[in-house]
Amino acid sequence: MELKRADQIAEQLEQLVFKGEYADGERLDEIKLAEHFRVSRTPVREALQKLVMSGMAEQIPRRGVFVRQPGPVELIEMFETMAELEAACGRFAAVRMSEGGLDRLAKANDKCRDAVERGDAERYYVENEAFHQEIYRGAANSFLQNEALRLQNRLKPYRRMQLRFRGRMAQSLSEHEAIVEALRAGDTEKAANILRSHVAVQGEKFQQLMAGLKG
Repeated sequence: MELKRADQIAEQLEQLVFKGEYADGERLDEIKLAEHFRVSRTPVREALQKLVMSGMAEQIPRRGVFVRQPGPVELIEMFETMAELEAACGRFAAVRMSEGGLDRLAKANDKCRDAVERGDAERYYVENEAFHQEIYRGAANSFLQNEALRLQNRLKPYRRMQLRFRGRMAQSLSEHEAIVEALRAGDTEKAANILRSHVAVQGEKFQQLMAGLKG
């Protein structure tokens, strides 16, 4: 139960950081946060560790946890790199993915569709992660898979935030359908191009959303 609460606190802290409530380099005080969220320090500690793991915060020994916000250039560079990693995974998966992998991918997309129908953005993000991870796995290149997973985790708060953009979940699902079709057809370039655009759009939507929050 506390772990679930920790997830909620981590997401709320992400939103507060995005809205500028916490500045880059600011210390996140465990005691004050526990008072703010009216919980014990345990779920707050768990939440802070989630932020550290995602790269949104940095833990400095004997000093505490501090907000770590990438600058706009760094963020753009991360999305650009993620787009190319996804494209490479798609290109390899189009010729290397097994029938079992394609079936798992289709089932993962079915779960994404169910989340869209329910209007559940948080659930969609979880299922969307699983969908992309099937593509990384299907690329049959463990080094590429690990690099894609690492950056996926680093961009997690930003990719999740852009799903709040109106109509983005339905658009994302439509892109998924095209990705599955390209992979089943073994079309390497189509799969790569759709995945590249899919991630690039995420970065663009996130920037628009951030501009709206700070406007």
